[in-house]
Amino acid sequence: MKYGNISKAIFISRPNRFIANVRMDSGEIEAVHVKNTGRCRELLKEGSEVYLSRSDSPGRSTRYDLIAAEKPGSGLFNIDSQAPNAAVKEWLEKQAYDLVRPEYRYGDSRIDFYMERGSDRYLLEVKGCTLEKNGVGYFPDAPTERGTKHLRELTASLSDGIIAGIAFVIQAECFSEVLANEETDPAFAQALREAENAGVDVFFCICRVKPDELFITEVRKKI
Repeated sequence: MKYGNISKAIFISRPNRFIANVRMDSGEIEAVHVKNTGRCRELLKEGSEVYLSRSDSPGRSTRYDLIAAEKPGSGLFNIDSQAPNAAVKEWLEKQAYDLVRPEYRYGDSRIDFYMERGSDRYLLEVKGCTLEKNGVGYFPDAPTERGTKHLRELTASLSDGIIAGIAFVIQAECFSEVLANEETDPAFAQALREAENAGVDVFFCICRVKPDELFITEVRKKI
């Protein structure tokens, strides 16, 4: 996926989950919308270089969205929580599916994608990963009851003859695999183990990451 109207800035502070204060190249201090409600503490540090996309939507209280940040020694991270689904949708539409339907209701959840190919039916849940430690990605960076619930639904779908998977979209170029962050969310880690053991596929989506782009270049199935 591509962004338009990109600007570079310096991160100053994050007074709440939705707003950050940045210093523009002009020296002006600007309040911008953070497109990720996760913690992102290892990325959004005072003095970090960040990238903004200007929005022309009327009625907004902020002019820019904060979409990416540089992590010293690791490179650029896209932190837009909406970007992984957009990138996966672009990728799926290039594959040989007869049907790709976003936001599919299954059980008590909305699963990110439902696909059909011939008589086969698929469910795919997408999770973006921005937490990196020593060249390995970890998910989640904060407890996610919703994520655990989705894994339970994917596991249950197998008994209906559905081929189920979870795709971790890696929003940086410095790592290529994702592990469950058991220390932060043991329930999610347990649900992921149970899902894998039951037959839910795990995919790692390798991406090209630029200030104005998040594009899937390869999808690897975990063995």
